[in-house]
Amino acid sequence: MAPRPKLLILDDDPDFLEICQQWLSSLPSRPEVLTANSGSRAIALLETEPFSILLTDLRMPKMDGFQVLAIVRRRFPSLRIVVVTGAMEEQFRARAYAMGIDLFVEKPKSAKETQVLLDCVESMIEREARQAGFRGVQQKALVDIIQMECLTQSSTVLKITSGPSVGFIWFDAGSIIDAATGSVSSERAFKQILSWKTGNFELLPAEPEHVRTIFASAQGLLLDSAQTLDEAIAEEPVASQSETLPVLARLGRTKGVEYLVSRDAGGNVERWLCESPGEIAAFAQQMVDDFGALGTALQAGTPTQFEGYGGQQHMAIAITPERSLIVAGLSHTMSAEQVRTSLKQLLNQWAS
Repeated sequence: MAPRPKLLILDDDPDFLEICQQWLSSLPSRPEVLTANSGSRAIALLETEPFSILLTDLRMPKMDGFQVLAIVRRRFPSLRIVVVTGAMEEQFRARAYAMGIDLFVEKPKSAKETQVLLDCVESMIEREARQAGFRGVQQKALVDIIQMECLTQSSTVLKITSGPSVGFIWFDAGSIIDAATGSVSSERAFKQILSWKTGNFELLPAEPEHVRTIFASAQGLLLDSAQTLDEAIAEEPVASQSETLPVLARLGRTKGVEYLVSRDAGGNVERWLCESPGEIAAFAQQMVDDFGALGTALQAGTPTQFEGYGGQQHMAIAITPERSLIVAGLSHTMSAEQVRTSLKQLLNQWAS
């Protein structure tokens, strides 16, 4: 079964995040939709797991949408990006498209506008699943690009970039005459390039004097490459996304969680989206010790869970059966019941 597409919404408006998450989760492709209320949190999520599409606002405090776009385009060049914003000035639109986004739309104000946004996102998801996801003059599968150059009897050099990898395919009058990537060349390089799932392409001027090293037909090359890829995929071990994510990053997907800190019985501290984990772990441990001493004095037992509520952020603390300490920073918009539900989910996931 193919994995569900994964979308990330970035906006500092919690109400829009919630309703947009509901809209997108109801799409026919049934995507998994995560949210982020700050640019730093969005980038941290993008670094922990792969996403198909990022939907982002432009006007946000601290790190605005253009700063996010600059970072995302550099670190995740194949990520599809949709700007959903109320800032509809033409200068913003032009600047966003110049930075390589896929779509620029206004935040929906009616059911019709909402449906247009959903149709666009669903179309992008379908295209991502159907095609290899290469970006150039228009969205095409890499095989389609190669076949088009052959059918039109083109003489050109196709440059393909996929993350840090760069490859070249040389065409002469519709024939594939050579390929190269890194230290690999000829048919071996061609097969390697065909294995890249996403990336960017551009057409460069022909090189009439380039030496020919590939003599097989284009159709034969594509069929042979496809067979090699199928065999490689069949041999790959299957691992779920939850198994590959770090524990705290996996727990951080719990609704309302803004940061996590853990401290094991040996005093080792780990963090997720937290700038001062040592201080927070020490504060939480002191609270646990103080209330534990109070519980012993009152013969009321030792508490294992604590909740704190603030105007800017809530906090939940728990002691696991193996005596690890977990501290969660939670959204200030959550009710006491929601905080307890999230804490329960965190503990269940920790134990699993």
